[in-house]
Amino acid sequence: MNNVLLVDGYNIIGAWPELRDLRDKDLSAARDRLIEIMAEYQAFTGYRVIVIFDAHFVQGIERKYKNYKVEVIFTRENETADERIEKLAIQLNNIKTQVYVATSDFTEQWAIFGQGALRKSARELYNETQYIDKEIEKKVKKQINKKPISKIPLSEEVAEIFEKWRRGKL
Repeated sequence: MNNVLLVDGYNIIGAWPELRDLRDKDLSAARDRLIEIMAEYQAFTGYRVIVIFDAHFVQGIERKYKNYKVEVIFTRENETADERIEKLAIQLNNIKTQVYVATSDFTEQWAIFGQGALRKSARELYNETQYIDKEIEKKVKKQINKKPISKIPLSEEVAEIFEKWRRGKL
């Protein structure tokens, strides 16, 4: 089964302390940080992640782009993120795909349930990203502590041959 996570960008930014503080100084930096966190989430979970932002915070028309392989959508001028998320939930939901929507907007939550999507609250998603950070940190530490005997990765068999050769037993 394919999993898709639709993220209500500004809702999540407003709900997470780190992003909320960043938003108050620089909205663009808060968006970039959310996308970066979602890229880690996508890489770790294998979910397809789409982050949706309301256009009224950004001048211009609807835009879509990929950043860190995360799909980012800025809605049309007269379209809210909620409306776009509902449309995407309808389009993407099928027998092979489970759609999750990350938001703490209660009105939106009821609308997405009707489309067969499941909800992740901002707090749930935050907790998941914290867990993922810790798991990535553990893996990195494990890799650092695994010091290779040789600068060149060798199979056990080849390493034994080289060791015998080094000792003059070949």
